[in-house]
Amino acid sequence: MTATLTPGKADPTTLRRIAREKQSFEIDPACRAGVDAARKVVEDILGKDEAVYGINTGFGELARVRIPRDKLAELQRNLILSHATGTGEVLGDKTVRLILTLKILGLARGFSGVRWAVIDRLKKFFDYDLLPQIPVKGSVGASGDLAPLAHLGCALIGVGRVKYRGYEMSAARAHERAGLEPLVLEAKEGLALINGTQVSTALALQGLFAAENIFSAALVAGALTTDAILGSDTPFDPRIHEARGQGGQIDAAAALKSLMAGSEIRLSHEDCDRIQDPYSIRCQPQVMGACLDALRHAATILETEANAVSDNPLVFAKEGEILSGGNFHAEPVALASDHLALALAEVGALAERRIALLIDKNLSNLPAFLVKEGGLNSGFMIAHVTAAALASENKSLAHPASVDSLPTSANQEDHVSMATFAARRLSDMHANSSGIIGIELLAAAQGIEFRRPLKSSPVLETELAAIREQVKPYDQDRFFAPDIAAARALVDSGRYRATVDGHIHLPSGT
Repeated sequence: MTATLTPGKADPTTLRRIAREKQSFEIDPACRAGVDAARKVVEDILGKDEAVYGINTGFGELARVRIPRDKLAELQRNLILSHATGTGEVLGDKTVRLILTLKILGLARGFSGVRWAVIDRLKKFFDYDLLPQIPVKGSVGASGDLAPLAHLGCALIGVGRVKYRGYEMSAARAHERAGLEPLVLEAKEGLALINGTQVSTALALQGLFAAENIFSAALVAGALTTDAILGSDTPFDPRIHEARGQGGQIDAAAALKSLMAGSEIRLSHEDCDRIQDPYSIRCQPQVMGACLDALRHAATILETEANAVSDNPLVFAKEGEILSGGNFHAEPVALASDHLALALAEVGALAERRIALLIDKNLSNLPAFLVKEGGLNSGFMIAHVTAAALASENKSLAHPASVDSLPTSANQEDHVSMATFAARRLSDMHANSSGIIGIELLAAAQGIEFRRPLKSSPVLETELAAIREQVKPYDQDRFFAPDIAAARALVDSGRYRATVDGHIHLPSGT
């Protein structure tokens, strides 16, 4: 089914499906009038031969240089070519599709002064699966994502490399195969393309979608671990969390309580003499709830930014004015990305502690390292070491990127956001946290095996069965890495979103 996107009103669920499921979309045709009206303002200014930044001047420190009208097309082309200075690997296809979508949404708001032909060409790129190859490095997050978006602009004018229907080739060749002519940019259009926060926002949204998968999987893994160690679900009693009043905490506790409901294992030790569980079990609602609040806050910021007009200058057709400001500064995206990074690090750190608990026979009342014949078999000993290594790496990656700034453009751009790196590093953090949660799922499932013939809750037994479809129990040591990869695939599949959906309403849905 094709979605209809209204510029200014796109929601995270639709954007996730566009990025990850190749959801097709159309732009609400009602926005065309606003785009045309803004373009008319630009044409009128050109007709009056007025000097206006971004239309007939240089850029940045060169803004005082007036450009004659017969050089304006060359100015736009030069701008794109000179700013295409990215380096490193290229962004993944899912992220590029999202960048194209966000750029379309921003330009279609009708404040950028571009022709409809520019928006239409971006949409054709999306529809034809013609994806610009955009290097991951080179943006400081102000004035927008200049270098990466310039590589997108290069593809539009037939320069650089693209991927067309899965095959990499020159942009010129891809135009020929798609039956398109390279776009000739007119006044204001090159600047509108490269000014904007679409790359950092797309990366941050991808980080959000991944963090939601991690979060939901960690709740399931945490509930499994609690049952495996004969932990108590009393700390998940809603009265405790309502007394504090933190929304995320209340929801996380409700999810954990629901996941464990009906567990035979829990009923088997209701009258045991254990007074309290370690914090990694008992305080799951408090820690996970705070992380959930961070995800929700970041999602609110990123949804706004996904619908934002973030280029410069802006055209206000109703008043016939063009105003220069700084919406390209990606500080909101940088701070939201830092919040996501902290949440990812904490979710992983808590899970690593639960793995350590599971393998410790003195605390878990399970065989040492979750394996029979310890000594002959090492069991989960080094799997935990891997989890610890990943958690430690996340601590370094979680350092706020937004606190850094280096002035550029001869000190004209004297404070920048570093939003692009802030968002880009979320991919590495997601991979680390996915590995940690995957290992915990395996360890908790192994712990449950030692509680048989008792069963866990119906919900958790369903999830155990899904794990066992991929990974058999550990009777003795075997090649471990493929099992971790299989568990990571379960985490990254997003299957656990639906498992916790009754209590955890994730920002981008199930």
